[in-house]
Amino acid sequence: MLQILKSSDSSKKIGGSIIGHKYIRRDRRQDHDRLFANYFAANPVYSATIFRRRFRMRRPLYLRILNAIEAHNSYFIQKQDAAHVVGLSALQKMTSAMRILSYGVAADAVDDYIRIGESTAIQKYLRSPTPTDIARLLAIDEIRGFPGMLGSLDCMHWEWKNCPKAWQDQYIGHQKKPTIILEAVASYDLWIWHAFFGMPGSHNDLNVLDRSPLFSDLAQGKAPPVHYTVNGHTYDMGYYLVDGIYPQWATLVQTISSPQGVKRQHFAMMQESARKDVERAFGVLQSRFAIIGGAVRFWDPKMLANIMKTCIILHNMIVEDERDEHLDFDYEISSTNTPVQLSSTPTNDFESFLSRHLGIRNKNAYHALRNDLIEHMWHLRGEN
Repeated sequence: MLQILKSSDSSKKIGGSIIGHKYIRRDRRQDHDRLFANYFAANPVYSATIFRRRFRMRRPLYLRILNAIEAHNSYFIQKQDAAHVVGLSALQKMTSAMRILSYGVAADAVDDYIRIGESTAIQKYLRSPTPTDIARLLAIDEIRGFPGMLGSLDCMHWEWKNCPKAWQDQYIGHQKKPTIILEAVASYDLWIWHAFFGMPGSHNDLNVLDRSPLFSDLAQGKAPPVHYTVNGHTYDMGYYLVDGIYPQWATLVQTISSPQGVKRQHFAMMQESARKDVERAFGVLQSRFAIIGGAVRFWDPKMLANIMKTCIILHNMIVEDERDEHLDFDYEISSTNTPVQLSSTPTNDFESFLSRHLGIRNKNAYHALRNDLIEHMWHLRGEN
């Protein structure tokens, strides 16, 4: 459940009057009643379809998040001031924050309203796959024709309109404007399993990968090893589908830029189709939350990271809530391979670390895996 915290700076006051600002008397209770009647009453003015379109999620999930916020952060509890004037309700405060994220409207209050901390939300909705998750991903992706695949990997640039002048050279890349990069791994259902955000836009996907923690657990022996068979050969590391800029590593599978022969042409078509999972996830993320779909107008990189993290967590919560109703695929979870063997026992042995590190970057293993996948997918095509 999402827990939204106030600013990590405990000395920062939330709310209150600002010297020099004119006080505007608002009928907060009337506004709350109108909001409740329009969307949250037993017979609301607007339908569930309109609610989902405007709030980016269904009403039960929205109220579940709201209840978690009220339980965790007293700022969202409605209070009275010294003059016994009733303040904004939790519904109004959360709706304001969600409108900022969903529609991209500018508001300095984002730093006060949306602040993700180390909570159960991050542990559940922004984490690496568990052994159970891996088994499910492997089973489904094997039926799609890619045994051993854990998702697709790519990068997205977020334009930073208010990037300080002194920093712009390092944040301007091929897009000719300051951007910040999000590296992500997404699965077939658009769930984002890995998110590495903050690299300047002057970097490319390859530079970002070199600094990303995506394979750090695997190199340290803390990630669950994955055993599967392709074309009669056994492998012990899962892989991600990527485009042509990425290196030829054993954990990455590229398409074939100019495929020769029907087998390679078929593989290239299937790889490029499945690799669009992460591009679809980026598209859905940006369409749900316009604040990351357009140019961002904040100054603090930490705030930008919190906004991105918030949007990804909310995105994954929506995916979980709607998974059974909006899935594009209807698979039976079955596998012709032996059950996945998982172990997460870490080791500090440097030789083992070096061996795993070199294994990840093994170009020969990359070519062997891709060739086996070409044969495997052609064989499946013949069976079908």
